[in-house]
This record gives sequence, structure tokens and C-alpha cells, in this order.
Amino acid sequence: MGEVTRLVLTGGRVVDPANGVNGPADVLIVNGRIAAVGPDLPIESGTTVIAVPRHGIVCPGFIDMHTHLREPGDEHKETVATGVAAAVAGGFTAVACMPNTNPVNDHASVTRFIRERAAQAGLARVYPVGAVTKGRDGEQLAEIGELHAAGCVAISDDGRSVANALLMRRALEYASMFGMPVVDHCEDRALAGDGVAHEGHQGTVLGLRGLPAAAEEIIAARDVVLSGLTGAAVHLAHLSTRGAVLVVRDGKSRGVAVSCEVSPHHLTLTDDALVGYDSSYKMNPPLREAADLAALIEGVKDGTVDCIATDHAPHHYDEKESEFDGAPFGVIGLETAVPVCLDRLVHAGHITFVRLVELLSVNPAAILRVPGGTLGVGVPADITVLAPELSVTVEPSAFRSRARNTPFAGWTMRGGVAATIVGGRIVYANAAADGAGAFADAMARGSDARTIAS
Repeated sequence: MGEVTRLVLTGGRVVDPANGVNGPADVLIVNGRIAAVGPDLPIESGTTVIAVPRHGIVCPGFIDMHTHLREPGDEHKETVATGVAAAVAGGFTAVACMPNTNPVNDHASVTRFIRERAAQAGLARVYPVGAVTKGRDGEQLAEIGELHAAGCVAISDDGRSVANALLMRRALEYASMFGMPVVDHCEDRALAGDGVAHEGHQGTVLGLRGLPAAAEEIIAARDVVLSGLTGAAVHLAHLSTRGAVLVVRDGKSRGVAVSCEVSPHHLTLTDDALVGYDSSYKMNPPLREAADLAALIEGVKDGTVDCIATDHAPHHYDEKESEFDGAPFGVIGLETAVPVCLDRLVHAGHITFVRLVELLSVNPAAILRVPGGTLGVGVPADITVLAPELSVTVEPSAFRSRARNTPFAGWTMRGGVAATIVGGRIVYANAAADGAGAFADAMARGSDARTIAS
């Protein structure tokens, strides 16, 4: 038998909604799995003991349901290795990566390639999302069974809605055979046209072609109807409008298998930010009006919104440094999501820490049917340690991501990540967090670290 490795996190507040834990407790990890959670756990000789920083919160590892890793094909923007480095620095122990790569992840060989790259990086877990249609062209279903067998946890033509309703119905039916949700980008392309910003007062004043809220709401409503028809699970990506929130709320009230996500930037910013034509604020769906933002926050509070997902969309500096109309859509978010959520949602009094963990861990794991979302005994020790009182100033030059296209550059926020643990291994320690040196020391020593308990 191999050597037993034991690690205990002590002195923190454990927030584990799946097991009804919310208070001071220790967490014992043995051979990479949770062995016990409770107050004043006995500590055997040979156990590595880490005192959680003051005010620190220990919770199930965060899972980002919506990440673009760009590899294969666009490695100048991001790679799997740089993406997962950004993920663990942002407190994410796992990410689901979208299929709009080059070549598209519509074939098992691409799925296997992504998984191999993730294994080589050895940081966050990576769950590939396969394409709904071949080439994401909306014409012919991809080989959904093969994608599932190769390791895909969902299917999506992300960046494009599945325009054909019959094809969407078939996708839902086939995906349900493998227990996978269909993740849809809700946008009627005919209605959206060549829009670049929200269709409203601000866009009109700035002379920017409009993306109407109705383009999102029409597809969201259609998808809810089709989910109800088929009984299959549909997940609506990065919702941004009050009408789409109403559609989901109504669907859930009728028992439809619909879930949805919202991104931190849509919970924080409105189209007022576009005044300077800064392409760091150009994304799809676009920043909407204050009434939309308020409706999204209400959806987060009342349970209509299931997840907060980053929609991490890296672009090269030169691509984003063009005029607003010509710049690509998308912003990065893996390394800013936690500070934004802590500062603007938790500390602002909109949600509790328990609800935050549901949104970033419990619900993503359940929707994707992947391990995580719990600190139950026997599960892999994927853990996010939060420093809720840490002052965080966003410095893009310090990002682990290869990209810098963030709308939050220069922001100072209250709350951040102290450490990230994947499979019982410390993969990130934030030197700026109070008392986080113990995590850094243990990470530097690796699995051979031993602190004899006194």
C-alpha cells in the first residue's frame, strides 16, 4: 500500500449547503478525499495542518459552467494550460469549456485532445462541452453519443443559437438519452442582425447598432416550450434580460426542466458603461439597462437563476484594441468572478454565502452531473477557500490568463480567494490573503509535506 497523505483545514467557517453545514468546522482530507467535517477533529501525528486565514470560508470547489479555453486553434488568445491556471487563481476547481474552438469540438478526437491537455496541466478539472451541430453550422446534429463517450458533459453551439426548432427538439431528445443538458445561446440571429450593443436609449445616443432584448427572449421562450414538450433538460446560457428571467421563472413554475446562468458582468454593469466606446465592455449578450440588471439580481435572489458563470472569453490585445464596432465580443472573468460576487452580491446584502456556494458549486455540479458541490465524506477534496474581507484590486497584468480583456480593470473590491484545492492538492495560494502562507508552504512542499500535530 502507498503512503497515506493527511491534510486538515482548521479554524475556518465551512459552508456546505448540500450537507446543511454552515459554521466553524475542520475539514480532514485523506488521500485526496474528504474524510471528515466537524468541529475540533482529532489530528493524528503526521497530518499536515493548515490554519484557515481569519474570517476564511471553506466551501465545495467552485465550478464554472461556461468557459472558453480557445484550444485547439486560437492559442494566441488562451490555451487549456493558461485557462486552468486562471481558473484556480480565481477559485474554480473545475470548468466546462465551450466547443467554439478550431476545429470545433464536434468530434470525439477534439474532446480527447482537450482532456489530454487538461491532464497535462494538472490544475482545474476540465469538462468539455461538445457541439450540438457539426461545425456549429446549425444544419446537422453532431455525433452526440460519441461526444458523450469521449467525455463531453453537455452539448451547445455556444455563440450561436440552434435556429431550427425541429433540430433543437431532436438535440434535446438525443442529449436526454445520455443524461446531458443542451446549453443554448439565446439569440434570434435574424432579429439581432449586425447589432453590437443593447438596443435602447444609450445605444441610440452613441450611434451603436442595436441588439434587441427580444432576440434573447424569443429563443428563451422557444427553448422552454421545447423542454416542456420533450421533458429534456435545457440550460439557458448567460441570460441578460428581464423578459428572459420571466420566461425561466414561468417555466420552472410549470415543472419544465429548464435551468439558467447569469454572468458577473451582467449583474454589475449596464450599458451606461459604453459611453467611452471601450471595447472591454463589448460582449454578447450585451450590457443591458438598469431594469434588466435589477431583474437578474432578483432572479439570483429568488432561485430563478441557478448558476453564476463567467463566460470567460479571452481575446488577443490587438483584437480588442480596435474600434468598438469591429472589436470581437467577449470579456474574461475567471480571475474576477469571486471578488465581483462577494463585493456586489454578498457584501451588498443581496445573497448569503450559502446562496453563493449554491450558485457557484452545488447547482453547476447538479446540472452538469459531475462530481462536486459537496464536502460529503468520500468525495474528491475539491475545495475553494474564500477570504471575504480581503481587499482586491484588479490588475490585468497580473492575470494568469493569456488575455487582459476585462471590464473590471482598476476596480477595488472586498473579498477574494485565499486558496484552491483540487483532489486534496493545493493548486493555488493567494499570497495577499491574510495567513495564506501556510497554503503556499504546503503547496511548495507538495504531497510530501508533513506537519506533526502537537
